[in-house]
Amino acid sequence: MLRDHERDTLQRFLFDHAPVRGEGVHLDTSWRVLSEHHGYPPVVRDLLGEMMAASALLASTLKFDGRLTIQAQGDGHIPLIIMEATSERTLRGLAHWRDNVQPAPLAELLGKGYLAITIEPRQGRERYQGIVGIEGDTLAECLQNYLLQSEQLDTHIWLAADNYQAAGLLLQKMPEQDQVEDHDCWNRVVHLANTITPRELLELPTAGIVHRLFHEEDVRLFDSLPISFRCSCSRERVADMLRNFGIDEVHKLLDEQNTVEVTCEYCNQPYAFDRVDAEQVFAAAHSPDTPPTQH
Repeated sequence: MLRDHERDTLQRFLFDHAPVRGEGVHLDTSWRVLSEHHGYPPVVRDLLGEMMAASALLASTLKFDGRLTIQAQGDGHIPLIIMEATSERTLRGLAHWRDNVQPAPLAELLGKGYLAITIEPRQGRERYQGIVGIEGDTLAECLQNYLLQSEQLDTHIWLAADNYQAAGLLLQKMPEQDQVEDHDCWNRVVHLANTITPRELLELPTAGIVHRLFHEEDVRLFDSLPISFRCSCSRERVADMLRNFGIDEVHKLLDEQNTVEVTCEYCNQPYAFDRVDAEQVFAAAHSPDTPPTQH
């Protein structure tokens, strides 16, 4: 079983004599914080947990300062599922669903649609987005297809989630170098990793998984890194949204209900603006030095 210091962690490992790298992730408190306020049906909950683990794994493969977003959208019982991971190893996400969601292959759950992965670096660097159709019976298969089509990266992913935790394992084949000693390593370690069960993935720490699967291989295991749930919503961002609506539209809402209330869809944090708050929001748009309203 996982010890406290092995929960909500990401851990990288490398095979010494072959161009193969790996990542393991375990999400515990961060997963429950993300999911507990939304009342997701089990099928939706588990898929969202798998996407949370997958986003942490994929973000860790990138050397960037910014945000990676995985979004699947379609016309099925789960029309939208989205997860954001930052280079600071923070995660947030949500899912929309229709009534009576039953277990089914991924393409049936999501329906006709697409999978998009968006990378948004900070400091003015160019935004990148790749889009593919929803293919595969599982989220792991769909992501593997995406990476092979869009990035030409041979990658295998294993994902699992339940009501209490989410976990994932990633193996990725890197470009071969002239000095590679073990050319068969990739096929061998993928075959070994295919023996992992969802329960083992959830219950074993990354070090235990690496030992269980690859104890006959030369593997370097790096220190684990912490992961957490963190929403980027703020009162200032909601104020910006109200400015985009326009002062006339906000006044109409205030005439109807006295207070404009906005709840963050990711974390359920409520934000309320009365008439005085609204006037200050639009005054601030013309006076940049006006301090934000305090409550």
